[in-house]
Amino acid sequence: MTWLLALAGCAVLFLGIWGVTVTMPTALLAKNFPEDVQQKLRPRLEGLTMTPRRLLGWAILALLVAGYIALFTIGGMDGLKHGYTFGRFFLRFFVIGAVIKAFDIIALDWFLLTKTRFFQHYFPETEGCAGWQDFGYNRMQQAWQCVMIVLGSAVTAWIFTLL
Repeated sequence: MTWLLALAGCAVLFLGIWGVTVTMPTALLAKNFPEDVQQKLRPRLEGLTMTPRRLLGWAILALLVAGYIALFTIGGMDGLKHGYTFGRFFLRFFVIGAVIKAFDIIALDWFLLTKTRFFQHYFPETEGCAGWQDFGYNRMQQAWQCVMIVLGSAVTAWIFTLL
């Protein structure tokens, strides 16, 4: 079940990234791109108006958040059914989070960002930006998220042990 939930989390992450890239519901999403890419996107982002396409993007973002909540809820409820202890809950939530983070770093940051032209297809004005080849530009953000996976796993495990 843990591995199935982790793989489902990877799928939710990919579909969410794809959906919000196509619809660009909020300019805040661009902060996840390298600095030179953000600079090239700035004129487009400053002129964003609320359109049905962007509303769809907000719905996709909401589904992404709901998907993650559902993954961890399903994992927790299954753990309750099987009498999990804090340690087993923590391990389950940590594995789910770590697999999703590894997928994010390897499949999205390394492969999708630096080896394909996925984002340039949707943002042609960023063609030629060096940031698209800068794997690791967001090391500190990734490191912080890894710390948060450990803390989030502990808190979520604690919550489910209280139920």
